[in-house]
Amino acid sequence: MKTDVFLMKVKEAVEARMPEVLTLRNQRTLKKDQSYVTSGDMLLHGLIRDLVAKEGPQARIVSEEDPDVGATDTAGYLVVVDPIDGTENFTSGLCEWGVSISCFEGGHHAGSLIGCPEMNLWLKTGEQFPRFSSRIRGLSSSLQKEDLIRATEGHEYRILGCCVYNMINVVRGSFLTFENPKGAHSWDILGGLNLALEHQLKVTVNDKPYQGEYLQADKKYRFRVENR
Repeated sequence: MKTDVFLMKVKEAVEARMPEVLTLRNQRTLKKDQSYVTSGDMLLHGLIRDLVAKEGPQARIVSEEDPDVGATDTAGYLVVVDPIDGTENFTSGLCEWGVSISCFEGGHHAGSLIGCPEMNLWLKTGEQFPRFSSRIRGLSSSLQKEDLIRATEGHEYRILGCCVYNMINVVRGSFLTFENPKGAHSWDILGGLNLALEHQLKVTVNDKPYQGEYLQADKKYRFRVENR
């Protein structure tokens, strides 16, 4: 699979289907963990799955919306997918939701794409973009009151309910830091973590320096991304 070509085709396909995706935000069901999945999630999951089959038929998909998400064999080509990150935002009519795609070959990062399509915000491996300087610290929406009390001391905080949007903000410098001390799944974070590394941000996972390796899907990972 030609990773850069594949990621561009994903972006173009998502943008082309946006009018239909937005009509599906109220078609939702509860999963076992009491989070929502919408018909929009499943449309984008199917769209990306079909592109993988076309562009790299030997590749395997690890997706939040696939019942077989626990790929432990890192041989070959893996595509880690979160078709809609921030589904609670999406189904509530908010524009802060995202798409995350991260590709690995033999366990090594090959390229990533993260974006908030309704906001027309995209970051892709190999691309440059304007960067900002901020003192805002982004926090995960999974934190409880007691976690917030222990949050890293800072000037101001934001909780936006979408890991992809938070990652875009910290990589662009619109946040000083973004962290989740409780943990998130690999499909939530791999794209953003690797784009942060590409742009020389400091990244830790489970309190250790992260160096771009594949993260198994059957675990949750505490992480922190910080502008230097």
